[in-house]
Amino acid sequence: MNKEEYRKAVDDVIYLSSCAINGIVPELLRIDEMDLDNVYCFAEFHLLTGITAIALQSAGIRDDRFTQAYAKGIRKNLIMQADMEELLGRLEDAGVWYMPLKGSVLSGLYPELGMRQMADRDILFDGARSDDVREIMESMGFSVEEFGKGAHDVYYKLPVSNFEMHRDLFDPLREPDKYKYYQDVKSRLIKDQDNGYGYHFSDEDAYIYMIAHEYKHYSEGGTGLRSLFDTYVYDAKLGASMNWEYIKGELIRMGIAEFEEKNRSLAMHLLDSKSFENGLLTENALTATDREMLEYIISSGAYGILDNNVQNKVAGFGGGRAGKVRYFFRRLFLPMEIVKSSFPLFYKHKILLPFLPVFRIGRCLLLRRDYIRKELKALKKSK
Repeated sequence: MNKEEYRKAVDDVIYLSSCAINGIVPELLRIDEMDLDNVYCFAEFHLLTGITAIALQSAGIRDDRFTQAYAKGIRKNLIMQADMEELLGRLEDAGVWYMPLKGSVLSGLYPELGMRQMADRDILFDGARSDDVREIMESMGFSVEEFGKGAHDVYYKLPVSNFEMHRDLFDPLREPDKYKYYQDVKSRLIKDQDNGYGYHFSDEDAYIYMIAHEYKHYSEGGTGLRSLFDTYVYDAKLGASMNWEYIKGELIRMGIAEFEEKNRSLAMHLLDSKSFENGLLTENALTATDREMLEYIISSGAYGILDNNVQNKVAGFGGGRAGKVRYFFRRLFLPMEIVKSSFPLFYKHKILLPFLPVFRIGRCLLLRRDYIRKELKALKKSK
């Protein structure tokens, strides 16, 4: 689709999603003007086919692609939920403390099952028990995709269950400030009343973590429209009862208060049903700041794109030619903390360190040639 068609698909998906979230039936005349092929492509890019399908169905529109995507999302959620319940039961039996995170919690705030699509399930747990949890996951039929690296271990089980088991909420090497903020995370948790080892955040701390996680994606490759929906739904459901003075103070401590303010402003202005007239956003619905942020988000997809990631990092190195050079050398010559966690053999035998860049280049040429080509192209385009 060309730029004009893409922009129209963006507006269509936002309108349909706003209708679904606010319990409003979309106007048929407005739907008649949509190119549902383009709407589907954009919705798929941002993991919004489920919520878009619900809006279309409420208006009596049946489209097999949306119907199947919605059914597939429901099936995936039900399978992962069953695996989640079994896993939590086994963690209880083993005496491992735990707390479900992100989508596992947020999906329950949406008005209807299946509105929020999820690629995985995330659980924070007692990192000292990583080996025990690995044994539990393998006994449940999960394969170990990644273990002992970064902030979380990754497990997968056919047909669709993808679980990230978090020892920490943020990676100490890649997000040191946020890692430090959550270093004593258990002191912030509230004990569940209906189990032995489960915990949860207060509404305020859950919101703070949601924003911190959104900012992580936003400042790297970008974050998609779904994050705005999470913000809108959370505020609509719990905002009136939350202690905003506490929230703002903690966000200032983390250095993301300005991002939260802009993010919440955009979410409230973009998705409020009063922002639409005859199915179209009114001219004054969004501020100039809203529009600038929206343009960045709609280019990002659900989890960000490489171009945004490279541009943000080049900018962080000062931008321009010097920023590109610094980016290139940082990618080629890794800090020792990352060498220690990702390439332990080279860290242990430091005499091999001069050969690590050669090893990494050779491995990438064999396994990730397309990605490297795209990254270099993105670096060349960055400013």
